[in-house]
Amino acid sequence: MPQQPQAQPSPTPPKKKKIRVPRVVNGVEQMVEIEVDDVAGPGWGPNDKHTLLNHRMTRVDGPLKVSGAAQYTYDIRLPNMLYGRVVRCPYAHAKIKRFDSSAALRMPGVKAIIQAPLEEFRFAGSPVAAVAATTPELAQDAARAIVVEYEKLPHAVTADAAIKPGAPRVLPTEGPGGEENLTQKGKNGELPKVEAAFATCDAIVEAEYRTPRLHHCCLETHGMVVDFSGGDSATIYATTQGTFTIPGDAARELGLPQTAVTATVQHMGGGFGSKFGIGIEGMMACRLSKETKSPVKLMLTRSDEFLMTGNRSASWTKFKAGVKKDGTFAAMQATQYRLGGVGQGSQAGQPYAVYKVGETYREVYALHTNEDSSVAMRAPGHPQASFAMESLLDELAYKIGMDPVEFRKKNMPDKTYHRQIDRAAREINWTRRNPTPGGGTGPLKRGMGCAAGTWGGGGNDQCKVDVTVGRDGSVVVAVGTQDLGTGTRTYTRAIVAEELGLQIKDVVEQIGNSKLGGANSSGGSTTAASLSPSVKDAAYKTRIAVAEKLSPLLGNAKPEEIIFADGNVSGGGKSITWKQACAALPPAGLTAHGVWRSDLQARGVHGVAFAEVEVDVETGKVRPIKLLQVQDGGLPLNRLTMESQINGGMIQALGMTLFETRVMDADLGIQLNPSFMDYKLPGSLEMPELVPLIDDEDKREVVIGIAEAAIIPAIGAIGNAVFNACGARIRDLPMTPDKILMALAKEGRSA
Repeated sequence: MPQQPQAQPSPTPPKKKKIRVPRVVNGVEQMVEIEVDDVAGPGWGPNDKHTLLNHRMTRVDGPLKVSGAAQYTYDIRLPNMLYGRVVRCPYAHAKIKRFDSSAALRMPGVKAIIQAPLEEFRFAGSPVAAVAATTPELAQDAARAIVVEYEKLPHAVTADAAIKPGAPRVLPTEGPGGEENLTQKGKNGELPKVEAAFATCDAIVEAEYRTPRLHHCCLETHGMVVDFSGGDSATIYATTQGTFTIPGDAARELGLPQTAVTATVQHMGGGFGSKFGIGIEGMMACRLSKETKSPVKLMLTRSDEFLMTGNRSASWTKFKAGVKKDGTFAAMQATQYRLGGVGQGSQAGQPYAVYKVGETYREVYALHTNEDSSVAMRAPGHPQASFAMESLLDELAYKIGMDPVEFRKKNMPDKTYHRQIDRAAREINWTRRNPTPGGGTGPLKRGMGCAAGTWGGGGNDQCKVDVTVGRDGSVVVAVGTQDLGTGTRTYTRAIVAEELGLQIKDVVEQIGNSKLGGANSSGGSTTAASLSPSVKDAAYKTRIAVAEKLSPLLGNAKPEEIIFADGNVSGGGKSITWKQACAALPPAGLTAHGVWRSDLQARGVHGVAFAEVEVDVETGKVRPIKLLQVQDGGLPLNRLTMESQINGGMIQALGMTLFETRVMDADLGIQLNPSFMDYKLPGSLEMPELVPLIDDEDKREVVIGIAEAAIIPAIGAIGNAVFNACGARIRDLPMTPDKILMALAKEGRSA
């Protein structure tokens, strides 16, 4: 009788553990509890013992970008492709009385016109309709030919106007009483305790601080190419921060199952928090493609970009704070207004997490205006909160005659900041600063300021990575994640190459496609801490799998003891080249699947920034001289990229502090500067000396995202440096020459 097969025991399922991780929803970080496999494997090892990681590596995609060969969504050209343009409402608040597209539809080359699913428009720039035509020029002409008559309604586009009694209601009425422009979003602390603490203080400061609405200023505008011709599948070329946010949304608009839609994003020209999901422009592109049964490319114009894609939430903070003579921060009362337009806005909590305050009471409100809804922007809510808090700290320090550095250290419970702030003070030579704000002779005044910041930056379990080794020695690492320009391609290769003893050029990455392994969206600085542990896990499993195949050739050495280094594989007293080793693999090679390991990442970073500026008290012009920032982040995957991220954060902070703002006409309700001609950004002539310093005293052998942390502290540092230079405190950003001259005159310091 034939032998009966023996029943095989079921594989033991991996142990599970529960952890709390950040999840980013529409750019907002939320902590959630998840269950993950309790997988084991080697750690990263000491931060200073790597062969590739924690070194300065040039970007692997650099040659493609500088040569113009990198393909962005804007570069996509498909056969029979149509071009889309958007019609926007010119009023801050209006309803449509008449919509007539008949003349536009008669124009040669115009294939479709659709209306946005809105009856009332609550900000100037709201999308009203979209056109598809055979050329961009024809689409633009057709958009102009559409006749729209509006019923103009009352509006309020400034915080001061919206908060007044009897102001026009921004949001629609919902149920009895409706929703007012000002709605409370939170309250904590006990006011009687704070008032009692104020009575014990030796100095009290009451002040208000404001930050403006800023634009993301992505070089590549929002938009997508929808490759759909009425069949049973579609491909979406998207400029997005989340490869996997696209298929589901696009499928709903196209009437397809989600599995029939493929999203691809090979390169993108900036996001900074503004590009999650398909957006209204993507919805319109899908609808136009579905109606015409043709591929449609809808990329927004620059004015579209400024008027309808969201922006950084503005803020308005009122403080009352008290200190004792020895520098103890005893009490603080805060009222925060999140100015998110028709949205909810964002503002980090107070007291800002870096500092300890004795007694606190805080109220938070969303104050709505007839402006486009704010969306996530690099470190949502934190730059606004940091500027207010760091300015307040400076005012308190000066009021009691205490060095601002020493005052901060006095109220910083985390000693990591002490180490960083001491290093930064030495690097910039803090002792050179103006002993008396505004002191010195002549119209050109030099000053210094400092500030600190913090961020989370942890990872989550969404990244699934495959590493495949071919019999010819080729290595491919594949995952669907996107690279925003933050170096994902480079460190993905480097992790695998280092694990296998190879060079970066020996590994090829495949990313940016929703048919590859799942990945999280790039928000909250979670990409590196989510992806790199999964890549490390896949690379380690690959090494062990290759070692198991080679063990008989290497004296039956244990797989975990076989060494992969310098392009060779060694064990049992023998050594062979990598290609010789791979020749022993099966004809199809082998593939290892990596999952996230929570032990390889963490959250929580520290950073301090110092600034030196020069203020011309005759003209009010501020010339930044030097920006210096010390930042930790566990294991730097690529030192060159980490320094670049710190530099980028300091530059964006410079823009927010001195140049950028959305200029609104309160009467007309429109933005007056929706272009790079009039929206002021710092350029090469405004750049100070930038000094990015990685805190290598941080010995944590984990990966933590720092991109968003990098923008936070420099805003307060620059603002405090301006005060130290000229002696006038500017509490309303940006610190433009007119504000400085008026503040100098008010202080009696006018030249």
